[in-house]
Amino acid sequence: MNVDENLLRAVLEHYGLDGAAIHPIQVGNINRSFLIVTADDRRFVLQWVNPLFPPAVHDDIEAVTAHLQKKHMLSPRLVRTRAGQLYTQAEGDCWRLFNYIEGIICERVESEAAAHGAAGLLGRFHHALLDLEHEFRSVRPAVHDTPRHLDNLRVALAAHADHPRHGDASALAVAILELAAALPSLPPVAARTVHGDPKITNVIFDAAAERALCLIDLDTLGHMSLYLELGDALRSWCNPAGEDTRETFFSLSLFQAAVQGYAGETAGFILEPEWRSILPATYRISLELAARFCADALNESFFNWDARRFPDRSEHNLVRAAGQLQTARSLHDQYGRAEQVLEHAFARS
Repeated sequence: MNVDENLLRAVLEHYGLDGAAIHPIQVGNINRSFLIVTADDRRFVLQWVNPLFPPAVHDDIEAVTAHLQKKHMLSPRLVRTRAGQLYTQAEGDCWRLFNYIEGIICERVESEAAAHGAAGLLGRFHHALLDLEHEFRSVRPAVHDTPRHLDNLRVALAAHADHPRHGDASALAVAILELAAALPSLPPVAARTVHGDPKITNVIFDAAAERALCLIDLDTLGHMSLYLELGDALRSWCNPAGEDTRETFFSLSLFQAAVQGYAGETAGFILEPEWRSILPATYRISLELAARFCADALNESFFNWDARRFPDRSEHNLVRAAGQLQTARSLHDQYGRAEQVLEHAFARS
């Protein structure tokens, strides 16, 4: 999405930030973000909000971040417009402004300290929201509905038989669907208030990339089984190669650091059925994402892609699909040792 500078300046007028410098931020697949710097060096993040998210999501963000602030947890806060609104609209699109939090965003986890820090932060986040009383206005459909995503992959294969990369996608799909057919079931547990998308690029770190400061991209807040939240986090944090390569693997040392970090912050509230389901959930979500990326290699309809590194959207998503599949296979090969890591971290705490 290319954004006209005149439109950006018209949006900034709603916040009294006329004349501020505007710098595009390249991180993010769904919303478009811009660093705003005023003449007196005040900093903000301006975002174009993808229509996937209804304006009501801002009421949820405000409720959660205000609660986190009361619990002395750092979090981005919405800046109200001159009219006192949580967001504004321009040319039919929704825009919002956040305060700027100094730090860095990492494309991948490269140290045990970073994995431990990110997991500890997520644990404190979950703990702080235990007593949140809020009815979420923006409710997404079941995000980790694995059978639905697998069916979508089958539909894409049938609908795009003439796609030039159908053969490559089909070969990946066979492997994904074969492994998915043997997925273990997950137990029913009470839903918790969660972030909803705790991948590593949604964590702000300090300059050394070891101390996790806060979680960002809060459009996905809501209720979910805790093990699905953690499975999504760990499939991201424990793949030090990142998501844009086929040469991925599941790092047992990063997994150990992460579960120790999380267990250290959640003793007393995480239940045994929740922590025992973390590993099968991590495996499931890796395969689920492989299916989603593989389907989009044919549909070419959703995920953003990096035109600097890949010739087109389809090729980028094939690489992503292959990477997630390889991560799942790597975890499968280490499953027994990973179970021992979980037992040691959570049974002890």
